[in-house]
Amino acid sequence: MDHPQIVGWAHSKFGKAPEDNLIDLIASVVPDALTHAGVEAADVDGIYVGVYNNGFSPQAFEGSLVGMAVPELAHVPAMHLENACATGSAALYAAMDFVAAGRGKIALVVGAEKMTTTPTSQAGDIMLTASYRAEECESENGFAGVFGQIASSYFQANGDHSLELAMISSKNHAHGMLNPYAHMHKEFSVDFCNTVSDKNPLVAGPLRRTDCSLISDGAAALVIAHPDVAADLERAISFRARNQVNDVLALSRRDPTEFAGARGAWQKSLAEAGVTLDDLSLVETHDCFTIAELLEYEAMGLAPRGQGGRVIREGVTRRDGKLPVNPSGGLKSRGHPLGATGVSQHVMAAMQLAGDAGTMQIDGATMAGVFNMGGAAVANYVSIMERVK
Repeated sequence: MDHPQIVGWAHSKFGKAPEDNLIDLIASVVPDALTHAGVEAADVDGIYVGVYNNGFSPQAFEGSLVGMAVPELAHVPAMHLENACATGSAALYAAMDFVAAGRGKIALVVGAEKMTTTPTSQAGDIMLTASYRAEECESENGFAGVFGQIASSYFQANGDHSLELAMISSKNHAHGMLNPYAHMHKEFSVDFCNTVSDKNPLVAGPLRRTDCSLISDGAAALVIAHPDVAADLERAISFRARNQVNDVLALSRRDPTEFAGARGAWQKSLAEAGVTLDDLSLVETHDCFTIAELLEYEAMGLAPRGQGGRVIREGVTRRDGKLPVNPSGGLKSRGHPLGATGVSQHVMAAMQLAGDAGTMQIDGATMAGVFNMGGAAVANYVSIMERVK
């Protein structure tokens, strides 16, 4: 497939946003993304919007909100997509399919979420809609309870890996200190992350507060173009491969520590791209909880099952390691506004490949992997990206 290419982007600061609603969040990134791409609103043939919502906002029909935020886009065909925490990647892949199918030459992708105005208890219940509620709705502390159960199962099978989870958390917060868009600019030592205290209490199972990503507001946007159009623009980031692999929603019907869908997505994309992990300069992965990043090390092939802890112990995934993982700080530090996350991850990777990542820059970055998942590794997306110009 001759994949469409990323030609521009924009990213808001994640955290507690001053914007009151989704329209204003969208308005904060779309004009900048078009300017960055060097295209006009009149050049856009299709709009793809990723917002999870499910109760975070009383306003639905999110595809129409781009035209409210930027009136020049009001008559462009627009579509809303939702695929749990992989909502942003779902919007991106749909936009790329639109261009690849010849329906248009330029597409705009927007991911956004306004979460911080929702009470924490209500937010937890909303996020549980990405689980199999018939069996998992009673999880303590919302989705943290789901991943707390996964962590407990992993520890039972492979021993206590609390220290390794603390090391992942500390790493990602150190990386996030270099990211001006990150929700939290605060370093945490491994000892702090590994110690249960009033400031770092247990949340669910063996997971502590420092093992859990943040409830955030934010938006990100990408401009996608056909390669023929991208050839005349300032920059182009291409996809060597992009694949989605799903797994069963109910944890009771699979081994929840296997992340089989994630493994399948990685295998398909690496094979399609004709590369190995050794060819990647960095990976942006979905660390909604530190146990997720640990399991993703195994799923992507950095270590056999049950041995992911050695990856972080050996420093493989630090900025100065063999394969930096989450140089942006990941969801843990950058934040996790659900609909924006997948778009954000691809923006972070594109910035690295373009040499425009500023203080986050990994020297000589030539190829990046992105892994974004919806639910507990149910909808799994893996992109392999490189710079064209």
